[in-house]
Amino acid sequence: MNVLLYLIPIALFLGGLGLVGFIWSLRSGQYDDLEGAAWRILQDDDKPRP
Repeated sequence: MNVLLYLIPIALFLGGLGLVGFIWSLRSGQYDDLEGAAWRILQDDDKPRP
């Protein structure tokens, strides 16, 4: 049972770290253009080599 004294704070810290990372990604615009990459891969803009 003593190991819970270590594991609970570590789990809370890692959960908070994940939450901070998620909030950072929201504020930095990581999720602004969700469909852009899906359409970009379909575009055939490769130029033929001479």
